[in-house]
Amino acid sequence: MLARPSQAPVVEKGDTMRSIFSMEGPVFEALSKLADIMILNILFIVCCIPVVTIGASLTAMSYVTLKMKDGSEGYIWRSFFKAFKENFRQSTLIWLILLAVAAVLGLDMLFLRQLSAQGGTSWLIMRYLVAAGGLIWIVVVLYVFPLQARFYNSIMNTLRNSLLMAAANAPRTVLMMAAIAGAILLTFWNGTTFVWGILVWLVAGFAALSYLNSTLQIKIFRKIAGGQEDAAGADDPDAWEVPEETTDSGMPQADPEEQDNGTNDENSIHI
Repeated sequence: MLARPSQAPVVEKGDTMRSIFSMEGPVFEALSKLADIMILNILFIVCCIPVVTIGASLTAMSYVTLKMKDGSEGYIWRSFFKAFKENFRQSTLIWLILLAVAAVLGLDMLFLRQLSAQGGTSWLIMRYLVAAGGLIWIVVVLYVFPLQARFYNSIMNTLRNSLLMAAANAPRTVLMMAAIAGAILLTFWNGTTFVWGILVWLVAGFAALSYLNSTLQIKIFRKIAGGQEDAAGADDPDAWEVPEETTDSGMPQADPEEQDNGTNDENSIHI
C-alpha cells in the first residue's frame, strides 16, 4: 500500500507580506541602514568643515561603518563622537602628514607639466613617477584611517601597514578605487549628473562609500586580529578599543592613568 505523501506547509500571502514589512523584515532593516548612513554622512560633513579635522572625521566614519558591518553600531552619533574624540590627536597628525605630501606632489606635478611641455623625455618620466606617488597616496588613504579606527599602533607603523595591506589585498584595493573613481566620474559626467551628484554626496555619498569600503576591509581586519573580537564589545556596542599613542617599537603605550587596569594590546598590529 502506497504511503500518502506529507503535505507541505501552507503560508498565507498575508503572513508573507507581514513578515517582509515587519520591524524585523528586510524592508525595515534596509530603511534603518539607509537612515544610519544618512545621519553618519551629515556628522562627517559637519566635522570636516574646519579642514584640519578631516582625518579625525574619516577615522570616526570608518569606525562606525566597520561596526555596522559587525552588527554592533549602537547609536550612530555616540559611536562617531567617541571615535572622533579618542582618535583626534593621532588621526589629525596623520591627516596633516598626508596633506603635506599631497601638496608636494601637486606642486611637483604642476612644475613638471610646464617643463615637459618644452620637450624632453626625462621630464615626462618624472611626471609618471610623481603620478605613481599620487596613486600610492590614494591607496594609503583608503586603509590608514580604518586601520587607525580598528587597531592600536604608532603613526609611522599605521602608515606603513596601510601601504602593505593595500598591496597584499590588491583586488579589494582596486575595487575600492574603482568605486570611488566611478562615483566621481558620474558626478562630473554632465551638468545634470553634477547637480544630482552633489545632492547625493551631501545626503549619503561619503558614508555610503565608507560602508562599501568597510564591506571589503572587514574580512581583512578580522583575519589580522585572528578572528577574535574585543571582549568588551559583547556588552557595550560602543566599547571598541580605539588607537592610542604607541611607542617606536610599534607596541601600544597605555595612558598613564590606565596602566594599572591591565589593558591588553591584542589588537595591535605590525605587518
